Amino acid sequence: MKVMGYVRPDGKVGFRNHLLVIPSSVCASEVAMRIASHVEGAIALPNQHGCCQVGADMDLIINTLIGLGKNPNVAAVLVVGLGCEGVPTSKVAEEISKTGKKAEYIIIQHCGGTLKAEEEGARIVRSLAQEVAKLEKEEVDISQITLAIECGGSDTTSGLASNPVAGYVSDKLIDHGGTSMFSETTELIGAEHTLVKRAATKEIGEKILEIVKNCELKAEKMGVDMRGGQPTPGNIEGGISTIEEKSLGCIYKGGTKPIEGVLNYGEAPAGKGLYIMDTPGQDIESITGMTAGGANVVIFTTGRGTPTGSPIVPVIKITGNPETFKHMQDNIDINVGTVIEGKETIQQAGERVFNEMIEVVNGKLTKAEALKHREFGMYKLTSTF
Repeated sequence: MKVMGYVRPDGKVGFRNHLLVIPSSVCASEVAMRIASHVEGAIALPNQHGCCQVGADMDLIINTLIGLGKNPNVAAVLVVGLGCEGVPTSKVAEEISKTGKKAEYIIIQHCGGTLKAEEEGARIVRSLAQEVAKLEKEEVDISQITLAIECGGSDTTSGLASNPVAGYVSDKLIDHGGTSMFSETTELIGAEHTLVKRAATKEIGEKILEIVKNCELKAEKMGVDMRGGQPTPGNIEGGISTIEEKSLGCIYKGGTKPIEGVLNYGEAPAGKGLYIMDTPGQDIESITGMTAGGANVVIFTTGRGTPTGSPIVPVIKITGNPETFKHMQDNIDINVGTVIEGKETIQQAGERVFNEMIEVVNGKLTKAEALKHREFGMYKLTSTF
């Protein structure tokens, strides 16, 4: 099966053609936003970190910013630094440029302040925009799709309908040679034993158990019970009673294929097939991690309803709750509540979602894209779990 995409110099394929402005720290975020505002098609990431993190925390921020710039949906990048932050601005740009795409940088302090940096940055981004506009889509194999699957605002219909439907899409994509990943380690608790049985190797199974154990230990060290935050109040109102119940419904979105590896936050898969990424349960931070890992399209299941999108990847929203679709049609792309109503099987609904995914990678805007929902957040080891 063929789809249309942008083939990047490193051979990766994007299904969007974004021009990205990356602030290397929160101190450069406002200037980055102002630069992007001057140029059609430019998008700035509202980075809230990048300074005063240490050790693994700083490494995580640096690697995530690099991964976001490397994402194949990004055609060119300007990195904006203040000049005294912890993130090495030039290194971020240099690592991104190894993909063959253009990646430049400016330093606000070297430019002489906000106005001069804004002026210089706008000139650079304008020039990049003209180059990006020349790029044309090519016919590529469907195996170039790297799908990220997220669930948020879950209710009882999530585990019964929308997550199994997403799992069907994941399985079918993998059958076509593609790659799929799901995440949210907090929502594997109580279901990890079922995932271990699907691990491609013993070592991968042990890694699944390790990330879940570490997640619980981190909460214990902080003197809190993970079950105090999971399930959330919205989950409970939607009929989910325990974290184990939530997890058993959550993992359906990973389909039935063997698990080929466990990824660190923002890490790219080493091959094709199904992967788990070790991320927090927060939807936006989780999507950011998978995007930094190279995902070029997202399926997001929601029972309660959420408008969440992404600055870089198209996010396809599906719900298994017919009432949610009725009340949030502005945000939800596909209603698979038909499964709950007995009007469709999971396979039939899955085929509809799969076909929608193909239309989206070929250029159809998702509702989140059309409404410019570009929610963004990065995982920070020392403050979240």
